[in-house]
Amino acid sequence: MTSMRVLLVDDEPDLRAATAQALDLAGFQVVEFSAAERVVEMVSFGFPGIVLTDIRMPGMDGLTLMSRVHEIDRDIPVILITGHGDVQLAVRAMRDGAHDFVEKPFAASQLSDIVARAVDHRRLVLENRVLRAAAGQVDDLEQRLIGRSNMMIDLRRRIRTIGPTEADVLIEGATGAGKEVVARALHDLSSRANRPLVTIDCAALPATLIESELFGHEPGAFAGALRARYGKFEHARGGTILLDDIASVPLDLQGKLVRVIEERTVTRLGANEPIDLDVRFMATARVPLQAEVQAGRFRADLLYRLNVVTLHVPPLSARREDVPLLFLRLLVEAARRHRVAAPEVPPAVISQLAARDWPGNVRELRNAADRYALGLGEGLVPEDPPGRLAERVAEFERREIEAALAAHRGNLKPVYESLGLSRKTLWEKMQKHGLDKAQFGAASDDGDQ
Repeated sequence: MTSMRVLLVDDEPDLRAATAQALDLAGFQVVEFSAAERVVEMVSFGFPGIVLTDIRMPGMDGLTLMSRVHEIDRDIPVILITGHGDVQLAVRAMRDGAHDFVEKPFAASQLSDIVARAVDHRRLVLENRVLRAAAGQVDDLEQRLIGRSNMMIDLRRRIRTIGPTEADVLIEGATGAGKEVVARALHDLSSRANRPLVTIDCAALPATLIESELFGHEPGAFAGALRARYGKFEHARGGTILLDDIASVPLDLQGKLVRVIEERTVTRLGANEPIDLDVRFMATARVPLQAEVQAGRFRADLLYRLNVVTLHVPPLSARREDVPLLFLRLLVEAARRHRVAAPEVPPAVISQLAARDWPGNVRELRNAADRYALGLGEGLVPEDPPGRLAERVAEFERREIEAALAAHRGNLKPVYESLGLSRKTLWEKMQKHGLDKAQFGAASDDGDQ
């Protein structure tokens, strides 16, 4: 197995250098960072190492870094370096998932022992994952991209096929559907997994500095450029660049992106010599880019270079059968995050979940799970059931049929087969409860379909 690494984060140069030297003398491979933001780009689900970070730092602090790292892989050990006044904070952080903490000032031997235990823990986690995969058990894609629908099964299959290649990938899908999760999975399955995944939010780049942010600049390239600066493209060398929301890039800059992607070189502003880029490109789009090309808002040559492979992430409305399972998983995660017991979810609520459109997709469903875990599930809590038994049975029957119709988008055949009814019986019950298959997306004259 690849040798374990220690990602050390501390904004104090002297303390960082002394800590790195102590760990280096103890035989650990240390990578130093003065700020936490770059560390997130270095970790992945299969990252072979641990994170050692100071708690109090400008920008992203150690606790936020821990949360971001654990969003990628809950089993990456994070050790917190604390001052005397932060001990209680560190103890609470351990309840939230920190592996351990060490209080300043600390002896080199004490730190080495703590780091060694964390490294051993991480090595065991990775070895167990390899053994589980060899035994044919579910791998991490089922945990990241939850769903039993044919769409999700096919998406995971394609990710496993494409991930280990060097092909550039375009990922299309609605807001909140999970495009960045797909990109992270592709990166983690590639040979570049131990290098950065640099995400560039194209919609958030400042218009006046967009070229400097991406390409970097030399001193004097423009007013205020006092020293040379790496651009985001250079920072990602050896890894993967994710162009998030690529459709928002201005047309004039799209032409420059074409050359970067085609030639795999970048030229800093104010420079003449191109710099080679060993990177893989991915891009996400909330809207179909072919339609943007036809509307004149996106360059066709840029689309053709990005979509060597195109993956479509389905919205929840297209895979309603996955909603209950996904909600229950998100509810468990929300309860753990808020340190509360996961509440029971009545069947009536499950039926409501499957029947909804969820225009915000997984992001919206996650927010609903958070509210439900905190007892704030307005709109998801069922109304008080009717008092008489016959009325309660009828209400349950209506909700079950409604949920099945929603899950199969109004197609009757899979509905009556899944409920164990004849077509005639299902039709009679739908009339009784005032349900029309057209409400759930089926045409009104499509027979059993």
